[in-house]
Amino acid sequence: MGPRIGPVGEELQVPDKDAKAMVGTEDTPGSKASPNPQKLRPSVFHSIKFFVLCHSLLQLAQLMISGYLKSSISTVEKRFGLSSQTSGLLAAFNEVGNTALIVFVSYFGSRVHRPRLIGCGAILVTLAGILMTVPHFISEPYRYDRTSPDMPQDFEASLCLPSTKALASASSNSSCSSYTEARHLAVVGIMFTAQTLLGVGGVPIQPFGISYIDDFSHNSNSPLYLGILFAVTMMGPGMAYGLGSLMLRLYVDIDRMPEGGINLTSKDPRWVGAWWLGFLISAGAVALAAIPYFFFPKEMPKEKQELRFRRKGLAVSDPPVSKGEDSSSEQSPADSPEKKDNLAQIAPDLTVIQFIKVFPRVLLRTLRHPIFLLVVLSQVCMSSMAAGMATFLPKFLERQFSVTASYANLLIGCLTIPLAIVGIVVGGILVKRLRLGPVHCGTLCLLSALCCLVLSTPLFFMGCSSHQIAGISHQPGAQPGLELFPGCMESCSCPSDDFNPVCDSSSRVEYITPCHAGCRSRVVQEGPDKSQVFYTNCSCVAGGGPVPAGSCDSACGHLVLPFMILVSLGAALASVTHTPSFMLILRGVKKEDKTLAVGIQFMLMRVLAWMPSPVIHGSAIDTTCVYWAHSCGRQAVCRYYDHDLLRNRFIGLQFFFKTGSLACFALILAILRQQDKEERTKATIPNPGLQQQLLASEAKKEPEESRV
Repeated sequence: MGPRIGPVGEELQVPDKDAKAMVGTEDTPGSKASPNPQKLRPSVFHSIKFFVLCHSLLQLAQLMISGYLKSSISTVEKRFGLSSQTSGLLAAFNEVGNTALIVFVSYFGSRVHRPRLIGCGAILVTLAGILMTVPHFISEPYRYDRTSPDMPQDFEASLCLPSTKALASASSNSSCSSYTEARHLAVVGIMFTAQTLLGVGGVPIQPFGISYIDDFSHNSNSPLYLGILFAVTMMGPGMAYGLGSLMLRLYVDIDRMPEGGINLTSKDPRWVGAWWLGFLISAGAVALAAIPYFFFPKEMPKEKQELRFRRKGLAVSDPPVSKGEDSSSEQSPADSPEKKDNLAQIAPDLTVIQFIKVFPRVLLRTLRHPIFLLVVLSQVCMSSMAAGMATFLPKFLERQFSVTASYANLLIGCLTIPLAIVGIVVGGILVKRLRLGPVHCGTLCLLSALCCLVLSTPLFFMGCSSHQIAGISHQPGAQPGLELFPGCMESCSCPSDDFNPVCDSSSRVEYITPCHAGCRSRVVQEGPDKSQVFYTNCSCVAGGGPVPAGSCDSACGHLVLPFMILVSLGAALASVTHTPSFMLILRGVKKEDKTLAVGIQFMLMRVLAWMPSPVIHGSAIDTTCVYWAHSCGRQAVCRYYDHDLLRNRFIGLQFFFKTGSLACFALILAILRQQDKEERTKATIPNPGLQQQLLASEAKKEPEESRV
């Protein structure tokens, strides 16, 4: 364990190896070129820079497959009839398996081949992504109108006809069989299982990769490498949203299109895109990124030895000096008696049962560190904000500004994610270039969190109220649901669970179906690109129509770009805090405890942020629903929301988490300044014992000088 964690043994192996390679050749003319062939063979997989590149690509692909579900969360809700709370639980369920096993990272971290274990985890992530697509293949083709088993009769089934009631009841009875419900439960169970395996596969990737980079990279280069790693990693969600934007433009059953095609466009609220296709593409990317990890060594030379070797012609006297400094500085913690109390040191001598018994005590001891605890809490708040935003921001844009799911993902992938990458890079560069100490890192985090909070305030006012929907109550204190219509549709037998909205653009009133608008006929206008459906002879519409199919557009759709600009700027400022806060943890704990500290950090972030935050946001969104769809007697997907409540509660949760992060950074800065002040005070006040020794030595010198 000592030679693996302490870089002393690792650094001394490289010169010995080089010396053996140059024995007998140092006096020959070709002595300079002789070691090159031996150094070129292991150079690729023994380079920490190449490992940073490979790990960045792997985490990019891993977050792409994880973020893809978030980009298509509203589509999955419509396809399988899920509430926002259930979909939020599904999005957070990959953290369950991850959290259950992340505790053992510090135990196995001292025993296993870290790169090889990362590759095995990536293979499991690939299998989980493939399993996520199984519900599409075992489900029946999607029917966007449940009242009719024959899709060409979709629009006729929604008209105001006396026979519609009998048709709807017959279709409802045939579709709500025990087999259908069992298949629905099986589909949901498969998705939850796939999410669990996705989390289990991701257990070794981040903690082992980060500790591996920090162990074998130069201390001054570690912040830049981590900044590059996090920046490239953030491209994963961006690519996931971009992939979702492309896939959701395709119809869900593109592999089994019905005869005669479909009569839907991507703007129709009943449209369901090919959500499953992105999982296959992402799984293939993860599988390719996992290949190099089976060729990396368990240990590699420390990077500063390689940098010193490249410039040894310029400074020949550097190696002995640095060697002495390194040995004196790096052997001191290894020889310290406190090392015996570290879990990373005693873990190789413990069994799994003993490790489980020891871990709570070590966990509590680590959490007593005030800086570590506050930094983790601030990251928990930031992660809660990011988890809720990443999961439900596409759906929020769809509902609040009447944009398609594809366009919402495109905005997030082109604005929010790139600016967040810029924020991470800026944070890493500032730490490295300015050589920021702990106090300055805390100041940078505090200022960034404060500016992020200020930019969130205008978001409360960037939106508009819901347009009027006939038959749905919006009055305060009234129960949401269908109201009694006037006599305009008394002769119609409209099914209560049908959904085929039409919009009266003159009065901006939306009807759940053409039947609820009293429409008795329809007209299809063929266009060069697509056909447009209109309903006529509508008894509930002034003039009888015609009214176009589809929901009414939002009156504040022009605010979507300013809204996204503010959200993206806030994400960039929040991302600036990522690398400085992470360096506070890495530089605040002992070197042999880095793996354990990183494991505890990720465990707490998953337990306190990534697991509950999507469920909290989903539950808050469900409380703003005013009209639920029902499937076989159970509550399914929400059809309409109160836009004002949706905006205030969704943005309010974001504001709450940003405020908590700001408070944590303020406490961190106060503690760091107090510690810095105490250190300066100790440095200015001399030690009384040392002062007495100096006085005694001066008293002895005085008689000698007098004799001279």
